[in-house]
Amino acid sequence: MGKRKQTLVFQNKPYILSAYSLGGEKEGAGPMREWFDDCLRDDTYNESTWEKSESKMLKTARLDAMRRSGKSKEEIGAILSGDLLNQLMSSSFMARDMHIPFLGMYGACSTMTESLMLGSVLVDGGYSDNIVIGASSHYCTAERQFRMPLEHGNQRPPSAQWTATAAGAMLIASEGNEETSETDGCGNVREWKKIRVDCGTIGKVIDAGIKDANQMGSAMAPAAVDTILNHLQDTGRSIDYYDIILSGDLGFIGKDITVDLLTDAGLDANALSEIYDDCGTMIYEPQQDVHSGGSGCGCSASTFAGFVYKKMRRGEINRALIMSTGALLSTISPFQGESIPGIAHAISLETE
Repeated sequence: MGKRKQTLVFQNKPYILSAYSLGGEKEGAGPMREWFDDCLRDDTYNESTWEKSESKMLKTARLDAMRRSGKSKEEIGAILSGDLLNQLMSSSFMARDMHIPFLGMYGACSTMTESLMLGSVLVDGGYSDNIVIGASSHYCTAERQFRMPLEHGNQRPPSAQWTATAAGAMLIASEGNEETSETDGCGNVREWKKIRVDCGTIGKVIDAGIKDANQMGSAMAPAAVDTILNHLQDTGRSIDYYDIILSGDLGFIGKDITVDLLTDAGLDANALSEIYDDCGTMIYEPQQDVHSGGSGCGCSASTFAGFVYKKMRRGEINRALIMSTGALLSTISPFQGESIPGIAHAISLETE
């Protein structure tokens, strides 16, 4: 593995062997419904607490990603996982039941690509042949922890975002899929592409001085811009090298700020309009009343493990830059007058 300033270049280019995405009830009514592997009919997921529901979603995503890869628990070197709850409750309780070595990840909503990057480091370095990574969030658990209990019924300003009830998992492996095609019931053969992790850019903590917890997109956008610009500089690439560039959960406000700042930095506005999008603007329909769009670890995790993974497997996307964005506030820091630092980590994926 080589390093160019902030970017890790993987020499062996680990494979993404399998993936699984799971959406909640509201998410299943949005534009990503055809890309999710499954959607909940009830966000309780037949559990007695919202926290148990989220942990069960994460466990389902992990187990199904492993099942699709054909790997047993004994073949998995470690699980890398994170969520938004105190002490990574959803991930820790999931790992408690799986009896696989566990590393808890926390980058707020940037956790999916943070886990993917560090999992790729372990595989690329030869420390493990198979690593399972992923992240989750749940609207009801996040509201209870970071805002108000649902029973409070407090109003949300137009700039607020809706925490996605969703989970995504991927299995990173040193060797690729054996099967590269399948035949459907009509005799048509579909060729499957192999997906490899090319490189990853580690983000820096960028603080724009935003103190309003209902302005997450504004708080995270500068970090997203910094990571994209440093990635392009480190790799010597232009934005049109990629078929798609996705940020994690900036929402409509954060996405607009990001486009403005990237254009000011010299990137082509027309190319950006064709290549760049944000998971937070993609996961819900406008009529679903989510105000500024989606957020949460599960927003990018489910979109990457569903939409991006399946598009790349089909050969509809060959080069993707995926970047989860995170707001590094705590439950008490806004009440202490602290601003909201942001961070973003980017991963470059390419088909073989």
